[in-house]
Amino acid sequence: MSAAALAPTPREPQEPYGGARRPPRTAVVVGAGLAGLTAAVELADRGVRVTVLEARERVGGRTLGIEVAPGRWIDAGAAYLGDRHTELHALLAACDLKTAPTTMLGASRFALAADGARATADGRFPPLNAVALGDLFELLDELASSVRLDAPWLTPNAEELDATTAAEWAERNLPHPDARLFFPLFLGEMMAADPAKVSVLHMAFYLRSGGGLRFLNAFEGGAQQDRVAGGAHRLCERLARRLLDGGGVLRTGEPVLAVEQSGSEATVRTSEGSYRADAVVVAVPPLLADAIGFRPGLPVPRAASRTERGCAVKLNLVFPEPVWREHGLSGWSVNAAGPLLSTVDDTPPEGSPGVLTGFVTGAEAHRFAALPPAEQRAAAVAQARRLFPMLPEPVGFHVTDWVNEPWSRGCYAALFGPGDWSALGPTLTAPHGLVHFAGTETSTEFFGLLEGAIRSGRRAAAALLAP
Repeated sequence: MSAAALAPTPREPQEPYGGARRPPRTAVVVGAGLAGLTAAVELADRGVRVTVLEARERVGGRTLGIEVAPGRWIDAGAAYLGDRHTELHALLAACDLKTAPTTMLGASRFALAADGARATADGRFPPLNAVALGDLFELLDELASSVRLDAPWLTPNAEELDATTAAEWAERNLPHPDARLFFPLFLGEMMAADPAKVSVLHMAFYLRSGGGLRFLNAFEGGAQQDRVAGGAHRLCERLARRLLDGGGVLRTGEPVLAVEQSGSEATVRTSEGSYRADAVVVAVPPLLADAIGFRPGLPVPRAASRTERGCAVKLNLVFPEPVWREHGLSGWSVNAAGPLLSTVDDTPPEGSPGVLTGFVTGAEAHRFAALPPAEQRAAAVAQARRLFPMLPEPVGFHVTDWVNEPWSRGCYAALFGPGDWSALGPTLTAPHGLVHFAGTETSTEFFGLLEGAIRSGRRAAAALLAP
């Protein structure tokens, strides 16, 4: 039997429990990340009275800014964008925010040998067997191009692809040791994923959704070309201010516990009280959405037993100046051993202080997150100095543990394990009565990225506003 025959049929949007469908007069949005705030502003601009409820004491979701010098901010969460991220660029322009290029001038460092030896090379291509890596990228391209983007569970051979982990696929298809060495590092950089925890279908979908392997992996001309000047968190702050200036309500520090529907009205219950509305937009990651008590209950959960947290810990090492630039280095590195599996120069556009950002991803993220803070700092600083011996003692050191962040449950995005796309995919965007769903994990375009979050918020708002 084909995967298409086994896959559930996508559900049609449900009518509200009260009968004839009409645009709402009032709405509650759960989550003040980029998806939730985008939906909230879209609704408010059309005259809907909107209340946004956020569990954290801040807005921004998986964007987070850190001030490293007076008036100079860096990203401890989502950060990068490229030319194809058209909705993000339009929203930045509407909020009077600029972008700054990601600095990649200079040579790269690689520590991929078994003995930990360091190598320096121009560009970002690692000093491994070029034919083996070329074969790896061709295989990944073939997989990604085969995915049906609007309905991954209907992809040819979807059942097998969804039942197989990326680690199992690599074991079967990557005979060369250099390809097997590089594959988990690549997957960690692209998806913050442990290959043993994600399905091949999800890996292929993620690459296709993000614009293809080469676009996702590129700085200049790719998905990591630019950053938001002053930090991506500023976009959410501007959207929140626009909502409040328009008469909307924003309440932070209020985790949502339940969403109840009766007739044509929904009641959202939090730790502090309850809110009634004509419609609800739930714009939080699947693992968090699944923890909300829905009454009536969801016909299909938002997450399954093998849905994983994105495995990312982001480190920001701050120095008086980006001294690596004086030695002809870009700050970029890729490393076979942790904790820093890759690094990048995230120095503010003004040129100081110097910021070297390290990414701890995949299985290494869980190990590193469990260390005491002093051991985290010692391990990260020691490795950074092995890669870049000219580094002085950092004047600042920031760890953002997204794996254990209670109101994100991982970053960059949720990871779909074996069977998840077949079980969850057809209902990811389907309304549940008066409840609509947003969040980057509900976007088949640019899933897991800032662009996907914006598109999902606009999709949910448009569905509610449609006559």
